[in-house]
Amino acid sequence: MHIVICIKQVPDSAQIRVHPVTNTIMRQGVPTIINPYDLFALEEALELRDCHGGEVTVLTMGPPMAEDALRKALTYGADRAVLLTDRHFAGSDTLATSFALSQAIAKIGETFGTPDIVFTGKQTIDGDTAQVGPGIAKRLDLLQLTYVAKIASIDLNAREIMVERRSEGGTQTLKSKLPCLVTMLEGTNEIRRGSLDDALRAARSEIVKWSAADAGIEDLTKCGLRGSPTVVKRVFAPPERVEKAEQIDTTEKTPRDLADELIAGIFSRQPALEDELAFNGEA
Repeated sequence: MHIVICIKQVPDSAQIRVHPVTNTIMRQGVPTIINPYDLFALEEALELRDCHGGEVTVLTMGPPMAEDALRKALTYGADRAVLLTDRHFAGSDTLATSFALSQAIAKIGETFGTPDIVFTGKQTIDGDTAQVGPGIAKRLDLLQLTYVAKIASIDLNAREIMVERRSEGGTQTLKSKLPCLVTMLEGTNEIRRGSLDDALRAARSEIVKWSAADAGIEDLTKCGLRGSPTVVKRVFAPPERVEKAEQIDTTEKTPRDLADELIAGIFSRQPALEDELAFNGEA
């Protein structure tokens, strides 16, 4: 079984700052990490490989420094890492990114074997769109299973996979044919601690580096800024909250009394809410 997992190197969101004059994100001096959502997808891919055998190939698109994220993935146990890096990719939005990654995945299939499953995280913490995974699936004509909370079973002989998918109405159990693309939800597992052997292997491993030409991308108008119809009008920091937290004296109050007091306080601040709830209750 061959599994491809797409990851992204992102700025540590806890340390991102916005320039007070230009209102642009200040990336200088901000440490980078593997997108946290991608780690859930990576662990799921590694667990499937450990159970059923095969290989896990990690893919990312980014500047040369994104090699650090790939080596980190290798320390967790991934078998191979591919870096898609080229100036033509600069400024890519989700449309251009999904195009470049889909072309790279097709090239991986030709070079290392057709992937049975492509994993991505639910979304990234910098773009926060959750569009790249489905975009890759559409471009590669893969069945897509999004917001997956659990891989219930996989039958390589029948070429079938069963997953539990979280939806607004609860949990759905879906069966799909392979190959497919899976986007993993957060909290589904916990990334393992890499072994010493994997850490040493990661330090010695050669990262496969592909330019646009190496990945077989011929139409460069679909890459980078030229292939990105998205226009960012403004980036700004949210205003600081001026309201202070309200302290409630819970002395000698039962849980019911405390709940009634909290609800009464909400209705006093939002009187229309009480009427709306009462109307919905009658309906």
